[in-house]
Amino acid sequence: MNTVAPPPDLLEIQALQAKLVSALRPILAEDGLLWEPEDTIPYECDGLAAYRRMPLAVALPENEAQVSRILQVCHAMNVPVVPRGAGTGLSGGAMPIAQGLVLSLAKLKKILDINLFTRTAVVQPGVRNLAISEAVAHLGLYYAPDPSSQIACSIGGNVNENSGGVHCLKYGLTLHNVLRVRGVLMSGEIVEFGSLAPDAPGLDLLAIVMGSEGMLAAVTEVTVKLVPKPKLAQVIMASFDDIEKGGNAVAAIIAAGIIPAGLEMMDKATTRAVEEFVHAGYDLDAAAILLCESDGTPEEVAEEIGRMTAVLEKAGASGIRISKNESERLTFWSGRKNAFPAAGRIAADYYCMDGTIPRRHIATLLRRIQEMEKKYRLGCLNVFHAGDGNMHPLILFNGADMDEWHRAEEFGTDILEACVELGGTITGEHGVGIEKINSMCVQFGEHERELFWGVKRAFDPAQLLNPDKAIPSLSRCAEYGRMRISGGKLPHPELERF
Repeated sequence: MNTVAPPPDLLEIQALQAKLVSALRPILAEDGLLWEPEDTIPYECDGLAAYRRMPLAVALPENEAQVSRILQVCHAMNVPVVPRGAGTGLSGGAMPIAQGLVLSLAKLKKILDINLFTRTAVVQPGVRNLAISEAVAHLGLYYAPDPSSQIACSIGGNVNENSGGVHCLKYGLTLHNVLRVRGVLMSGEIVEFGSLAPDAPGLDLLAIVMGSEGMLAAVTEVTVKLVPKPKLAQVIMASFDDIEKGGNAVAAIIAAGIIPAGLEMMDKATTRAVEEFVHAGYDLDAAAILLCESDGTPEEVAEEIGRMTAVLEKAGASGIRISKNESERLTFWSGRKNAFPAAGRIAADYYCMDGTIPRRHIATLLRRIQEMEKKYRLGCLNVFHAGDGNMHPLILFNGADMDEWHRAEEFGTDILEACVELGGTITGEHGVGIEKINSMCVQFGEHERELFWGVKRAFDPAQLLNPDKAIPSLSRCAEYGRMRISGGKLPHPELERF
């Protein structure tokens, strides 16, 4: 019988895979190493499912020592490694690298210490965001950052993306709620960033590792701050008959010196989609609604709710409702937290963008997005952390239609470039990953990008830890510029579209 030999490149890949598996087997438990396609396919993408790639293998270590040994092996074999948490990221940061290893930290899921006196918790990277608050609820404490995916996302991933949430305006991002991060460099060296003390000796590198998207170190331990639960929280749901009035109201609240616990905005299309899904009691006739939360003592809340109500009325609110109890407050927030799944109910696919603009330009960007909907013949739901100008437009499309997918990509690119033009940035909390790597060419110049590469090389000289993410090459940016001038867009030839 005649047989056709596999192409040489496939043979080389198979040989590399066999060598890697052989080297890693002694390090891991029997179920801690996956390499068969049916076992590794769940790891082919993260929350950005439009792009997928199969890894050579997936390692699931159970402790820091195993993480160190795995990275030492891959470093010696020149095999790239992609750290992965819960896989809820939306920028492709955890998508595998060709002929590389996925390092899943999902088994490192222990809460190692809870200290009531210092109000801190030491957790492993696989611990779910919400699980921290659940573990300390009986102490009257909680962990403040609350991404919409907090029921599933892991704290290690939150560190890598510097995640925020609906309460980040008052309580800050992950950066502001973490004291110390322990991790492993590509060489296998164990390092620590930050300190339990108010300050740490030497350079403060904690801020560098926050939001570094797994490019500098694999996170193995995180010390987080815990804050007391407020005695009371109330939320105002304010309706506006015009998007511009709603956008201006956000700026007016901050200008009045008020920092709400949460300040979120949704447009009419979003509220309709959400209301059909969770029945949160939203005003379906409003062009936009704001959710403005106050928390603290009953006296503090009453005073702040009164001040915010006065500002909203002056800004032209057509309706104001204040939550009467905790159940109604949670119901109001359930709509905002379920905006993404609500979009999934009304469209085959949606593309979640993540740009940030100055608050005073919220209305301007919303108007531009409305024009882009006509240009690209695609719908868009707008929901965002209005307090810090972090926009999350959800572009609706059908992924089975390649033309619609390409139009959705172009739509997203235009939104990000509009954010930059208005004085903002291309990402607020989702990271760059592969999704926004072309837009980095618009946001930053060649000199700035080279500085980013300098930081990367300082931590990972071999450039094996999550390479080809976040920082574009000089050639990519040059090609991207030519394509944008000619009316096209740089494709992702290195990615396999499903």
